[in-house]
Amino acid sequence: MTSSSDRTAHLAVYDTFADWETGHTTAHLAQNGYTVRTVGLTRKPVTTMGGLRIQPDLALDELRPQESALLILTGASGWDTGDGLAPFARAARGFLDAGVPVAAICGATAGLAREGLLDDRAHTSAISFYLAATGYAGGARYVDADADAVTDGGAAGGGGLVTAGPTEPVAFAREVFGLLGVYDAKKLDAWYRLFHDSDASAYEVLQGE
Repeated sequence: MTSSSDRTAHLAVYDTFADWETGHTTAHLAQNGYTVRTVGLTRKPVTTMGGLRIQPDLALDELRPQESALLILTGASGWDTGDGLAPFARAARGFLDAGVPVAAICGATAGLAREGLLDDRAHTSAISFYLAATGYAGGARYVDADADAVTDGGAAGGGGLVTAGPTEPVAFAREVFGLLGVYDAKKLDAWYRLFHDSDASAYEVLQGE
């Protein structure tokens, strides 16, 4: 039997949250039977980079990996201006240790690098020297994937970690869907061709025709 935790994805939200980076991910998870719940440092409203106000569904100290299928972390200026968002990186460690996937894009990858979560996993980001500036030890595992995202389960299997640079929200979503099994391989390829390449012929594949 599928539990609610198998179908609940948690989206971290904070001030200057880069709202465009996870739009494809959350929209299509929701359209495929997932509930997306937002998680803030507290339950106080936050304002995204696009000026939208979000009321978090729960505070970070209420989040439990066993009650989630995925933790999503987006970029924000806070990742590069102090340690204010570090608690989310620590939460990501808890998820991975519990075998629950984490997906991080843009500045969130730097937060994971500082937490040591990219030292032993293949990963990507905006550019290699952006992560190198964190002083992390994972430079040898960096993948220069300008138009892609990278998934790595870690040496022990883990829950799977998806990383992407800020210009690849569609590739980011594709890797999340592949990790969670949202689409089979044929439909996943079609989904990417439709939303990344504007390939109209892919629509029929997604509709099962």
